[in-house]
Amino acid sequence: MNHTDPDRTERVLTEALAALAGGVHAAPDAYRPARGEWLRRERRRRLVLAVLITVVFAPATPIGLWGLNEAPSQPGVIFSGLPSAQVDTR
Repeated sequence: MNHTDPDRTERVLTEALAALAGGVHAAPDAYRPARGEWLRRERRRRLVLAVLITVVFAPATPIGLWGLNEAPSQPGVIFSGLPSAQVDTR
């Protein structure tokens, strides 16, 4: 049965990742455009969220108030106002 040495596997992986990372070179002026793009996306995300909240809650508030206004003011069958002593429990 072939058992691999965990220390050897870790060493080989570390060397491979170091070689891969060593070949990556960022452009000297890459931070500013990347940050600008990130800020634009963040502003857009916030704007979309604000519009979505407005679109959902603006109609929901008057609809909810209308629904509450249309509800019957008399108590229903469950809340008939009878004291518990008068309820027949047979």
